[in-house]
Amino acid sequence: MSVRPYRDIERRKSRQIMVGDVPVGGDAPITVQSMTNTRTTDVAGTIEQIRALEVAGADIVRVSCPDEDSTVALREIIPEVTVPIVADIHFHYRRAIEAAEAGAACLRLNPGNIGSRDRVREVVKAARDNNCSMRIGVNGGSLEKEFLDKYGEPCPEALIESALNSVQLLEDEEFREFKISVKASDVFLAVAAYMGLAEACDYPLHIGVTEAGGLRSGTVKSSVGLGMLLWSGIGDTLRVSLSADPVEEVKVGFDLLKSLGLRHRGVNVVSCPSCARQQFDVIETVKVLEARLSHITTPMTVSVIGCVVNGPGEATMTDIGFTGGGRGTHQVYIAGQPHHRLQDEDIVDHLVHLVEEKATAIEADVGRDDIPSAAE
Repeated sequence: MSVRPYRDIERRKSRQIMVGDVPVGGDAPITVQSMTNTRTTDVAGTIEQIRALEVAGADIVRVSCPDEDSTVALREIIPEVTVPIVADIHFHYRRAIEAAEAGAACLRLNPGNIGSRDRVREVVKAARDNNCSMRIGVNGGSLEKEFLDKYGEPCPEALIESALNSVQLLEDEEFREFKISVKASDVFLAVAAYMGLAEACDYPLHIGVTEAGGLRSGTVKSSVGLGMLLWSGIGDTLRVSLSADPVEEVKVGFDLLKSLGLRHRGVNVVSCPSCARQQFDVIETVKVLEARLSHITTPMTVSVIGCVVNGPGEATMTDIGFTGGGRGTHQVYIAGQPHHRLQDEDIVDHLVHLVEEKATAIEADVGRDDIPSAAE
């Protein structure tokens, strides 16, 4: 029996489109998105939230445009942020035209539910005239009546047919600057729909498990669904949909990609769950350490292990390692090698200092092994 190499992820080959200045699909990095939850007419509040998402690393941010006042507000919001803005449109084609004219980088809509072909044609013209791409957004919770009548309920076939129906509408207008999503709150439904769609077309796919839940439950559900898709090579951009601060969506999204080796941003902390063998308070140390290192965007791995059972082994595979030792004296590793020892009271401050130095050296293109310890 042949076994697939366990770390091999061969991404599905897709077309590439642009969302503002961000490439999506093809050989571009998988992008991480989120969505504001402020009222779009609250211009200051929306700008503040978008800027927080930018700091967290969001590549693309979606903003809801349910009415004309919201599309008017886009004209004030977009010049004040650097990340491309996707205008979220439902049903009303005029909002899509207004958003494109206001400077949105992308329109999220379902061409099949905005009306006649003439209306679709008008939206396509506005998108083309304003260098605006689209996302065909199919959702199990808002599937068109014709597909519900045909299939009886949301199912993979219904979501795929709805998406391909919209694809045809845009292709008929010779417009191909779009990506597609077929989201559902049911993990199995979403995964099956995306897998079927991935075989049916070569457009870039925006993946997500919609309405996944709160921070913990939604993270678990999204990790299961998106993990299956990403490991299968499916997904060019993603959103983790959580009933939580949108910044958390971005953090979870990057952690998902980091865990699969698909994209690296910031510090990956490898830590043990702790047990009676621990030589320091692992849980509290890691909690404080991750908070203190949240500003670091340079990719690196740090291991924090409570005792010598697994600590030295984990340290050989990390940039900086920390292993609990006896009598309050612990071992610090640099580039996998024992480097110096450290007392209990200095753990977090010392590790933060080492990581910051390592990040500075990496960014300056200094050799990864050249960073001195604070003890030297």
